Amino acid sequence: MRELNDQELRRREELEHLLQSGINPYPYSFDKTHDSTHILQNFKDDTADDFKNVAVAGRIMALRRMGKASFCHIQDASGRIQIYLRTGDIPNYDDFKLYDIGDIIGVKGYVFRTKVGEISVHGSELVMLCKSLTPIPIAKEGEDEAGNKIMYDAFADKELRYRQRYKDLVVNPQIRDVFVKRSKIITAMRRYFDERGWLEVETPVLQPLYGGALARPFTTHHNTLDTTLYLRIADELYLKRLIVGGFEGVYEISKNFRNEGMDKTHNPEFTMMEIYVAYKDVFWMMEMVENLLAHIAETALGSMDVEVAGQQISLKPPFRRLPLLESIKEYTGKDVSGLDTSALHTVAKELGVEIDPKASAGKVIDEIFSEKVEHHLVQPTYIIDYPLEMSPLAKKHRSKEGLTERFELFINGQEFANAYSELNDPIDQRQRLEEQSRFRAGGDDEAMTLDEDFLHALEIGMPPTAGLGIGIDRLVMLLTNQDSIRDVLFFPQMKRLE
Repeated sequence: MRELNDQELRRREELEHLLQSGINPYPYSFDKTHDSTHILQNFKDDTADDFKNVAVAGRIMALRRMGKASFCHIQDASGRIQIYLRTGDIPNYDDFKLYDIGDIIGVKGYVFRTKVGEISVHGSELVMLCKSLTPIPIAKEGEDEAGNKIMYDAFADKELRYRQRYKDLVVNPQIRDVFVKRSKIITAMRRYFDERGWLEVETPVLQPLYGGALARPFTTHHNTLDTTLYLRIADELYLKRLIVGGFEGVYEISKNFRNEGMDKTHNPEFTMMEIYVAYKDVFWMMEMVENLLAHIAETALGSMDVEVAGQQISLKPPFRRLPLLESIKEYTGKDVSGLDTSALHTVAKELGVEIDPKASAGKVIDEIFSEKVEHHLVQPTYIIDYPLEMSPLAKKHRSKEGLTERFELFINGQEFANAYSELNDPIDQRQRLEEQSRFRAGGDDEAMTLDEDFLHALEIGMPPTAGLGIGIDRLVMLLTNQDSIRDVLFFPQMKRLE
């Protein structure tokens, strides 16, 4: 057990005094009637009668004792409000000396305006709801020589905030807005789909085979079945099985897991939305995505224009459409169309892009694009017409040899969506997955596995289908102007402390 500091020891002594006084510092409930923000927004001098009996509850964030009277500010989920306590009005006022910043209290009383005009609750009943045994960091305000307000001792260490998000939420309540917007974004997406009759479904997290993306999986073991299972890297292959089964529109908002590196835009556990709509193609999907993102932005933010890192990004349709190979030519001056693997490696070397000597043609193109093109794509841009090798689950392009009907959406230099005219020819699909198996045998541990059951489902027959995946975390980053995926996850994955 860790050693307690002086403040922690003092708080435990206070706890003991409360218990000896017959006070339960951890009661079961409190009948709260009002939120702080509701009171602050609605109390007027001519509406005081409406606030004669209120019950508020929250965490003490500031405390000022003045002998026979005391002030404190409590913080609830909506904001902060001042509490005024006076001896004679509160039967247990003397016990207030045992209360600390961080304690959660309930107060019953009436709302009034102080002499300096601050709306407050005049307490007539005080209840300890939870004694805090460890102090919370509280920023202190001061002024510099020029009279500017400065803050001391703020809880600003990013890594510690991520590790102790509960504390971060208490002392930096403004970050709650990011997560409130996250909820609104997901709700707006879900409502958009539901209103169009597409069904929300659930598919397995533990899978005997992983597929639907080029990624490394997490592996686990099922003791009863004595078999290896994988945490899903994508929902795609199971959702397509449902299209085979007769559903004409299905989607899933789910956690996916990829055993890969971590950086500002990658977390091994992330939230993905995938949707599949029968009888549609990738061109229909482009229009749907434009309308979807415009709807989400309008609903969650009230505007289709968002500010990201000091620049304005417009989500107003339509978005630019730029073929992949043309994008490389536009931003590097190199025409890579029609080049074989050896020639592509030479181009990569000329551009200063480091490539694994065993990398396939598709891998080389992908690396060149990632390093030399992506960061230029600030305004929403569909990168279209991907080479066949890079898109093992997409239909061949109906008019362009060697390419597929696929797009990826890039905004602010990051990928946000990936979509296909889905491959439903079981013979072609088998050949593509067999080719992926050869890549895997050659050392590409991100290549797809061959899933016989999925191929059998395609042999039953899947109608023409458009499919889409959107990374929810990155979308929230965009719409809340956050530069790290850790800022939009309550509990991001962190390196273990020694």
